[in-house]
Amino acid sequence: MTSSKVPALRARIERFPIAGSFTISRGAKTEAVTIVAEVSRDGLAGRGECVPYPRYGETPEAALAAIQAMQDAVAGGLTRQALQAAMPPGAARNALDCALIDLEAKAAGLRAWSLLDRPVPGERTTAYTISLGTPEAMAAATARAAHRPLLKIKLGGDGDDARIAAVRKAAPESELIVDANEAWTEANLEYNLAACDAAGVTLVEQPLPAGNDDALARIKRPLAVCADESVHDRSSLAPLRARYDAVNIKLDKTGGLTEALAMADAAQALGFEIMIGCMVATSLSMAPAMLVTPQARFVDLDGPLLLARDREHGLRYDDSLVYPPDSSLWG
Repeated sequence: MTSSKVPALRARIERFPIAGSFTISRGAKTEAVTIVAEVSRDGLAGRGECVPYPRYGETPEAALAAIQAMQDAVAGGLTRQALQAAMPPGAARNALDCALIDLEAKAAGLRAWSLLDRPVPGERTTAYTISLGTPEAMAAATARAAHRPLLKIKLGGDGDDARIAAVRKAAPESELIVDANEAWTEANLEYNLAACDAAGVTLVEQPLPAGNDDALARIKRPLAVCADESVHDRSSLAPLRARYDAVNIKLDKTGGLTEALAMADAAQALGFEIMIGCMVATSLSMAPAMLVTPQARFVDLDGPLLLARDREHGLRYDDSLVYPPDSSLWG
């Protein structure tokens, strides 16, 4: 690496095969497509990773271009604080925000949590995702993961009552959380919530489409409901209070760790429980998210567990226990 006082920004698309496939209500995929941003200065380099999400109109090529468009700003000394106004929330800003934090921590000789004055993260139990399928297929996948204490079950609309009943039978001791990925309707909302309640589900994530979820404020919710697609950053929190009990904070939605930490503080002040979530990605995406785990009731950072291979110096996972990153990975 060439030493220079002038910061340099590079970005690239990377692909990691998924072990099998990953299926939710919107479709299946067999690889994780990530963007890595790297900011180097004075012999040091900071990295950040993001996953562009088609649900929000993002593509790998557009995210890469958005990051590369910041090269002059980075060379001119763009700070993490200035970045928040220079780019909109989303995956591209996340990669650059995390790269700048990583570089700042390295330059200061501090771990990222000390740099940001946040609690030291410890090991946490992460959810492990069961992909959407037939009740029989999901039961078989659940049986193989029934030793894990927390399972996240992907549901998809019609037949979800049979799916969750089959999953519960296959994992009688695991805590279950459910992610419907906007696939339910106002017509089946209460029925499906009741089926989840009967199966002992702790939390249901995003049952209705974002922007069409008013029904959640008009019913008696038998269990906690968590916003995902309906919530992005701090500005989206307050209107959701009557509809949701929890919010899923993902760095690719907030546009980086800087906003994610501020959002976690704001969500707690409003009385929301917090889930820290992820896309299917490598440990480089999970590492910054570990700084949100001290505030989270639910940790869903299983992305690397779903890959056929992780990147070098990846996070340590002991079954469902995930540990904070080593400095050789990030922060």
